[in-house]
Amino acid sequence: MDKKTTVIAVANNKGGTGKTTVSLNLASVIKKKVHLIDCDVEEPNCQLFLNGSQINNEIVNVPVPKVNEELCIECGECANFCEFNAIAFFGSYPLIFPEMCHSCGGCVEVCSQNALTEVDKPIGEVNAFQKNNITLTEGRMIVGVAMAPPLIKRVKKKIVEEEITILDAPPGTTCPVVATIKDADFVVLVTEPTPFGLNDLKLAVEMIEQFNVPYGVIINRAGIGDNKVQEYCKEENIEVLSEIPNDRLIAEAYSNGKLIVDELPRYRIKFEELLEKIKKVVLSKEVII
Repeated sequence: MDKKTTVIAVANNKGGTGKTTVSLNLASVIKKKVHLIDCDVEEPNCQLFLNGSQINNEIVNVPVPKVNEELCIECGECANFCEFNAIAFFGSYPLIFPEMCHSCGGCVEVCSQNALTEVDKPIGEVNAFQKNNITLTEGRMIVGVAMAPPLIKRVKKKIVEEEITILDAPPGTTCPVVATIKDADFVVLVTEPTPFGLNDLKLAVEMIEQFNVPYGVIINRAGIGDNKVQEYCKEENIEVLSEIPNDRLIAEAYSNGKLIVDELPRYRIKFEELLEKIKKVVLSKEVII
């Protein structure tokens, strides 16, 4: 990834902790051009709050194999090659399961009769919106499509040089999250001060440390639980970047589709301080912010 690009990913194992809230409000306190990418392609919701003007729409396809029965000699080599069981062979023509295909193209290469070709299968779309200095790009997967990473990778290709990029990651620690945070310069883990929040934070930390990416924690809805999250972060030498209190006014702003930093200006300082803390880390990597 180009050194002129700064990529900040906002993630955690549990949905509903406030990843989108942090992503949007952090983007809103950045004064230069910022690119917000909604990588939660199964349920993107950044546009609900940003309410930007649409500037682009792109249909995304992936290649999947198709069998020409006139050329097929029923050897079964394509099924033997596929590690994902996207091709089944029962002694007749191979059966293709497009939902399980990883679009590697290997089956086409091993077919000695050229009986397999690749056809486009739509998996979703990429939409772009603009509001002030924020460009929002979202992936939106077609209902029923099984694999999110190909669409996430296509969305991330929209990263622009010399713009700060914030990635709003999907929940979890599986392939879609890995595809999102890969190559990030910094990861913000959003959690809650509850037993469930702590458990999910530990899982997220275990995942992040496999990538050797600097990260820190934001405690959202601070005050609703106990201090176990703070104690864990202290024991593991993890920086708590910020604590967002359990404020009814924040909940009201969120329920009305409003940004915290716009509706409650006193919280703008918190996100500006968060940005400064991230700067101290990523500046050492010779990237801009």
